[in-house]
Amino acid sequence: MKPLYIFRHIDIEDPGILGDYLVQQQIPCQLVKVDAGESIPEDTREMSGLILLGGPMSVNEPHAWIEQELNIIREAADRGLPILGHCLGAQLISKGMGGRIGANATKEIGWFEVECTAPSWCPELPHRFTAFHWHGETFTIPAGAVSCFKSDYCSNQGFACGNTLALQFHLEVTAAMIPQWCQRYHAELTSSSGIVSVQTAEQMMADLGRHLDAMQQNARLIYGHWLRQGGLITD
Repeated sequence: MKPLYIFRHIDIEDPGILGDYLVQQQIPCQLVKVDAGESIPEDTREMSGLILLGGPMSVNEPHAWIEQELNIIREAADRGLPILGHCLGAQLISKGMGGRIGANATKEIGWFEVECTAPSWCPELPHRFTAFHWHGETFTIPAGAVSCFKSDYCSNQGFACGNTLALQFHLEVTAAMIPQWCQRYHAELTSSSGIVSVQTAEQMMADLGRHLDAMQQNARLIYGHWLRQGGLITD
């Protein structure tokens, strides 16, 4: 099998639980460290699919690599390859498919519930479940895609289009990643103090094990469904 290519945009937002799940499923992966200046592939012929991770930058910023990634997303979609994005990655997918990215009504940071708006997409999922969030922007649903998730603070939390899946929230986070984010992005928490949709670092770390255990069960359902839709696993 050709490898799944994973685009990383900052060192503290790595594949996490998603990476562990892909290892368990014996799916080869190639991590492209965009943050370290590694080259984005020019075509998709050597990959079986594409995963785009998060990052603190905006899709609307004038970075050369953003346009390169948008081009590779379009090429992968044209070839029918499975594509998955988290947060920034989901916004890149939306923009690559003709959607728009702009400021959300409020920042959403911490543990908050998401609701399934297309239960038939993955029937095994509970109607509502708690996921981890860290975003201030949001995407529109591209033409031809189906809205799959929403939250109380963000109406567009995810969409699917064939074997493409874009998720505004973070299913991939681990127990080690969350305190790293709280430390690296501390200024964002400080500037958002008092906003009901932004938790403190202490709130995010409280009962962390229970939150992660519950979310990881749903992450495996979602990742497994996406991999089956993409023909990468069959069981």
